[in-house]
Amino acid sequence: MPATAPVESGARIIDGRRIARLVRDEVQREVERLVTERGVRPALDVILVGDDPASRIYVETKQKACEQVGIKSRVHRLDPAISEDELVHFIYRLNRNPEVHGILLQLPLPDRALEKPALAEIDPEKDVDGLSPSSQARLFNGDPGLRPCTPLGVIELIDRSGIDLTGRRAVVVGTGVLVGKPLSLLLLERNATVVLCHEFTSALSAEVGMAEILIAAVGKPGLIRGGWIRSGAVVIDVGINRTPNGIVGDVEFDAARQRAAMITPVPGGVGPMTVAMLVRNTFIATERIVTQVM
Repeated sequence: MPATAPVESGARIIDGRRIARLVRDEVQREVERLVTERGVRPALDVILVGDDPASRIYVETKQKACEQVGIKSRVHRLDPAISEDELVHFIYRLNRNPEVHGILLQLPLPDRALEKPALAEIDPEKDVDGLSPSSQARLFNGDPGLRPCTPLGVIELIDRSGIDLTGRRAVVVGTGVLVGKPLSLLLLERNATVVLCHEFTSALSAEVGMAEILIAAVGKPGLIRGGWIRSGAVVIDVGINRTPNGIVGDVEFDAARQRAAMITPVPGGVGPMTVAMLVRNTFIATERIVTQVM
């Protein structure tokens, strides 16, 4: 079944919603196999500090996705004024609980200063978001471990679209720890030639124009002009920007799709893949933990 759908003209749309459904269906089958063979149902514990409306919606979306594939999901709602010691100790208890297979700390926290010590406490074997320092070190060193969900989702979109990364020039615009940096390492693992840029890169248009694979992950609407896109390029837009005209990406979509071979829409591209890779990571974490114990 093809992973892309034709548009009236220009690039083919990489349908993230449909690919995410395929991934969730696969995870659901694997979860039921694990339950049948091992008698263990994966369990994801989510920590929500405070009551930020956007964070609450994200957590509800993740809960729903877990339920759809048969993963138990528990949300721990903590006081926004929680201290560092209290939060770290709470995570420590989840690390020690054998009935917890995955831990996700919903970011951002009300007190951003707590994020680093809290992430550092998460057991890398349960770090389904792949954001702890230990998980990042494993990625950097090429060691086995759980990888960040959004970069994994980008790789999955590329794979399911039949794109061979070997030797291809992949330009990543965005250097954040959530997407840009880890994605660059995942692309290198797949033998792509990676150029890492940001919004202040000199002659950014020229760098974008040489990209066979372009990934935009800056968080600035329309930063990447459609006219910059190389003819026949693959464009993956990670940006999600709320504007008076609705949600848009970092790439000028209408102009870019006239030049690209394939392109992700916003919304409906990378976003659904992030949640799909979260449920896959939770299953993988569970299976590894169960295998070590039994």
